[in-house]
Amino acid sequence: MESLLLVASLVLAVLGLVGCCTLVGRPSVQIPSGGILRSKKPRAPSPDVAAADLAELVAGNSAFAFDLYQAIREEEGNLFFSPYSISLALAMTYAGARGDTEQQMADTLHYSLPQGRLHPAFNALDLELASRAEGVEGQDRGFRLNIANSIWGQTGYSFLPQFLDVLAENYGAGLRVLDFENEPEDSRVTINDWVSDETEAKI
Repeated sequence: MESLLLVASLVLAVLGLVGCCTLVGRPSVQIPSGGILRSKKPRAPSPDVAAADLAELVAGNSAFAFDLYQAIREEEGNLFFSPYSISLALAMTYAGARGDTEQQMADTLHYSLPQGRLHPAFNALDLELASRAEGVEGQDRGFRLNIANSIWGQTGYSFLPQFLDVLAENYGAGLRVLDFENEPEDSRVTINDWVSDETEAKI
């Protein structure tokens, strides 16, 4: 079976972009390099999202896709990219952004929904796309949709549990930590290996 892979937008969640907001509640979480920070909360399997919110998210994603295409279309050679995967991956970091960073990301990525509604809408859209990819097979015409996103942070940094809850409940994800500052080459190899595994060595 051939594979159609909309793949692997990697977000390096470092230098205060992610989990930087100050929230009252549980303490921040740290983990050694090579580990995964993950909330114990399960992913919401059937998020309660209004049809209007889903339509607004799709419209924003389409606007971002056209903006991105205009920015990169002058590059020579064939052009293939997944604006949805990029938007989805950056939404994971957006969950930890506040203040000017939050507003600038929202403007650039066309996120018009408030955070509390944006992430459930992404969850609903992602689950819908995944369900459409299941069982689509035919003689020499089968395909598989695989959207693989991962978020990576600097070991030793503190990440708020509330941020990890958003990742778990809406994206089924944790946060992988590496020592980018002291082990940049090892970190590069680790990420490249992850990308290769997720894309069946196509990237």
